[in-house]
Amino acid sequence: MPRTINLAKPLESREPYLMQPRNRRKFLFDPANSLAGIAVASILGRERLLAEDSPLRPKIDPSSPFASRSPHFAAKAKNVVMIYCSGACSQLDTFDYKPELVKRHGEPMPNAEKLITFQGAQGNLTKSPWAFKPRGECGKMISDLVPQIGEMADDICFIHSLTGKTNTHGPGENFMSTGFTLDGFPSMGAWVTWALGTENENLPAYVAIPDPRGTPQSSVNNWGPGFLPAAFQGTDFNAAKPLRNLARPNGIGEATDRETRAFLEQLNRRHLEHFPGDSDLAARISSYQLAAKMQLSVPEVADLSSESKAMLRLYGADDSSNELKASFARNCILARRLVEKGVRFVQLFNGAYQTGGEGVSNWDGHKALQKQYSKHGPVLDQPTAALLEDLKQRGLLKDTLVIWCTEFGRMPTFQAGASGRDHNPAGFTAWLAGAGVKAPFSHGETDEFGYRAIEDVATVYDFHATILHLLGLNHERLSFYHNGINRRLTDVHGQVIEGVLQA
Repeated sequence: MPRTINLAKPLESREPYLMQPRNRRKFLFDPANSLAGIAVASILGRERLLAEDSPLRPKIDPSSPFASRSPHFAAKAKNVVMIYCSGACSQLDTFDYKPELVKRHGEPMPNAEKLITFQGAQGNLTKSPWAFKPRGECGKMISDLVPQIGEMADDICFIHSLTGKTNTHGPGENFMSTGFTLDGFPSMGAWVTWALGTENENLPAYVAIPDPRGTPQSSVNNWGPGFLPAAFQGTDFNAAKPLRNLARPNGIGEATDRETRAFLEQLNRRHLEHFPGDSDLAARISSYQLAAKMQLSVPEVADLSSESKAMLRLYGADDSSNELKASFARNCILARRLVEKGVRFVQLFNGAYQTGGEGVSNWDGHKALQKQYSKHGPVLDQPTAALLEDLKQRGLLKDTLVIWCTEFGRMPTFQAGASGRDHNPAGFTAWLAGAGVKAPFSHGETDEFGYRAIEDVATVYDFHATILHLLGLNHERLSFYHNGINRRLTDVHGQVIEGVLQA
């Protein structure tokens, strides 16, 4: 409705500010006040204290899509190594110590008589088959299943209060890797490399290292680009199986191969000159050039023959009695070598999915948890601890964020009629180490049995927001316009977990 003015009122009572006559003092004060407001807004903006909701999208040169780009603000971390335990590793048998669970072993869980979880009814409370002991100088209680990781506790920030959205492996893997339970969304590594590029021109910006036994249940969704440009998908290879079709054909020498690539590059450059501004052509030529560079760089970085015997021993890569551990150890060394070369995001998988495999190849401990975890624990433990120690000794940990995670947790009970724990997204553990996080530190807490997060409860969205923050990225503004929606890794959720950040 239009506003009206009551002409019967004296002039001074009408629209006190807009309609009163201006004197000299008021005339000078108003612009000064406005300028002060602008100055304050500028300061608040510089300190990132103003509410901001406009997208911050990287400006990408199609001819050099992986060029290093600046973060939104000063970053604590430059690189990421994400260790993913496929199959839902139990928090109660690794990092989340619950004395009450030990005390009440064999008793029914209170108020859970009719509790039905993913695979059915629950039995009684069941303590871990492995004892927990104080580790490191901080005395953090960690299981004998992973004692060597435990000895690195002084360098680790544990988050004990994560919660998920699903109790099914495939959607759970999707959720942890992409922020969505459905297929088709970009992985965290794709978001990061789209935003920041890489520090290495001869290697992929994003490398996924599958378990030697195969891929996780959600397979390539874990490192896919979703609706982001395809260039930002993870390149998957491991120490045992470098990229396919990388070697020169028989009969072609190194000099001939090099000269052929140089001639092809010249032709591509001339071709591009005839189509200035064709970003698709520029991107395609760039991908061919990277593939050519990888012919030399990938075999070099994946060749561990230059590693000393002491280094192989540190990781357990020389363990002839446990080939699974030795294989994972070699993958951990590969992860460190990739970080050394400036690769932005390395996703390292421990555990693979096998149809009908009863979880024997991953951490899905439904039926025989002690038997299965007794195999998986040694495979994970020494190589992971060695990776942390090695990164620290080389001075790389100060710029590298190491993430350990899994899709959800496990129940404090054993399943009815079984000797294993069912799925539990209501409370589980992940940890961070390296650039920008408090250590030693424990954030959040589950209840007395380790069933449900009750203190400083955090979502996977919060976890992702925190990781992006450490990389200098504002999760609320890093977005990609797709099908009419500004999509984010954190969807419309997420808050940075301030409690785990260094001051």
